[in-house]
Amino acid sequence: MRLGFSIGTLGPVASTPGDQLKLVQEAERLGYESVWASEGYGVDPAATLAWLAAGTERIELGTGILQISGRTAIATAMAAATIDRLSNGRFRLGLGTSGPQVAEGWHGHRYERPLAHLRDYVQVVRTALAGRPVRHEGPTLVLPLPDSRGKELTLAVEPVRKPLPVHLAAMGPKAITLAGEVADGWLPIHFPPEHLAESLQRLREGAASAGRDVSRIAVSPMVMAMVDDDADYARDLVRPMLALYLGGMGTREVNFYNRLAHRLGFASAAARVQDAYLDGGLGEAMEELPDPLVDTLTLCGTPARVRERLAAYREAGATTLIVGLNAPTMDDRVEQLGLLAELNSPRPR
Repeated sequence: MRLGFSIGTLGPVASTPGDQLKLVQEAERLGYESVWASEGYGVDPAATLAWLAAGTERIELGTGILQISGRTAIATAMAAATIDRLSNGRFRLGLGTSGPQVAEGWHGHRYERPLAHLRDYVQVVRTALAGRPVRHEGPTLVLPLPDSRGKELTLAVEPVRKPLPVHLAAMGPKAITLAGEVADGWLPIHFPPEHLAESLQRLREGAASAGRDVSRIAVSPMVMAMVDDDADYARDLVRPMLALYLGGMGTREVNFYNRLAHRLGFASAAARVQDAYLDGGLGEAMEELPDPLVDTLTLCGTPARVRERLAAYREAGATTLIVGLNAPTMDDRVEQLGLLAELNSPRPR
């Protein structure tokens, strides 16, 4: 199993592009396979990866993820081809539907039939990146527009990598099945290894229904990580972000991360975290996170425990584990990159 690195967005630790590049260059030096830039409602990951492409040589560059409500499928194909050319064939396109709060509140796009939209979107992106004239008639996307002056057009530049890999963020059963049908990679988030192994059956079903070889689909879970001899300290450092995901990334009715915690047997705790966040704020939500829930949804704890969980992810079928760092300073994050690389190695470095 290889390691990837999720840089997130520019924040208090990697507060400058130079800091961000330093972390990615260290990951490249340590042998990390890939780096992934996220979107949220802030920094644009395509622009971030173009910057990182110029300062790196080998590490793969992935969007983790681009929200499909935020740009047209053709705009995404153009960005993908451009970054792939700038990086000499190192780009991976990660896509996801996001949720109604962001799609409707931020992008002004109705969150209706999200999986049908994602299927149409992937087909249009693939057609454009393959250098074919774009004509598509689907339930959510029609190109060119009918009864219009629209014309079939072809992407004027080609990516270096053909076909360029498309990865899908998927958490629910139907979304995972879709990833098996149409994607080159699957990007689950917060999945413990036990749930990953169970969910792989959905991926296999999707691949089989499309006549595809599931062994050719990359399985790349994304997980928050923190290694420390003091397990309580490690948990405390991942608690703020985990509380944000479970409490604030979505509405009371639609929060995919909270639903995951329900499916994993933490319904009562997940409900308390969400209520505390929506009624009080982050601090209150953090107090409602029990240790077993933190341990299940993150990769944190003592070196011995983290090594054990890395082995469990490997056994569960992960091809790449993408880690997000929660250490408080730049020096701490550099150290964490090295610790995780060492713990993932079959032999001491």
